[in-house]
Amino acid sequence: MTYTAGIDVGSTYTKALILNESHEILGRGILNTGFKLEKAAEQALNLALKEAGMDKEDVSYIVATGFGRHQVTFRDVNVTDLTASSHGASHLFPNTRTILDVGGQTMKALRLGDNRMVKSFRLNDKCAAGTGAFLEKTARYMGYSTEEIGPLAATSKDIVPISGVCAVFAESEVINHLSLGASPADIMHGAIDSLVGRSIQLMKRVRMEPEFTLIGGILRFETMSRVIEEQLKAEVNVPAGDMVQFTTALGAAVLGHRRLAKLRQEKAVA
Repeated sequence: MTYTAGIDVGSTYTKALILNESHEILGRGILNTGFKLEKAAEQALNLALKEAGMDKEDVSYIVATGFGRHQVTFRDVNVTDLTASSHGASHLFPNTRTILDVGGQTMKALRLGDNRMVKSFRLNDKCAAGTGAFLEKTARYMGYSTEEIGPLAATSKDIVPISGVCAVFAESEVINHLSLGASPADIMHGAIDSLVGRSIQLMKRVRMEPEFTLIGGILRFETMSRVIEEQLKAEVNVPAGDMVQFTTALGAAVLGHRRLAKLRQEKAVA
């Protein structure tokens, strides 16, 4: 049996995943990236290996992706997170044509063509109001942790609009709404609605078309995917549970098996 590892060194979290040649996930690991990127990659891989009951020597090929991929010196190859995300999302949902990836520091929209190739993409990595950090900051303003965002928004009875186009201005809006007696749940719902509005605009810029697949850590909040579905007026694919955070790492591991198959074929021809 051949095993590959995909390591996604993201700006907020680093994820690792072990995949066998039957494309079964054997182990996963996730932790905060911090500022020591290679150490985070190694620790995430060790967590995945421990869950799989394997040693590093059992892994035939390691593919690194994410913004910190170049810092993973023990990799066999690195690929862009756009490429890895397209393969991960398509592996889970083969008819995927548009991907929205909402992470802690960036938001990406991708449109795929044949063979899972990226035909068009747009990034929003310049302003916190268009990323998951916006929701995390909004929660902190109100005294809640990141883990409480989902449960808090789920209790909302109404949407308090957050219209600020900048995270700094949005903070002022949150403070004002609180002073007027708005509930934290409704404010959080409004922040999610604001972020969704920005994500839909990004998807329009890549000329989105169904099927739509949503990935990234922020999509683990059910309210986020529900509001996107409502605004798109279309069904969306969302990986189950925390797989939304591992989709890009999965794509890297899938590409690892493809690369191994190609290397074997080249060796057989030679």
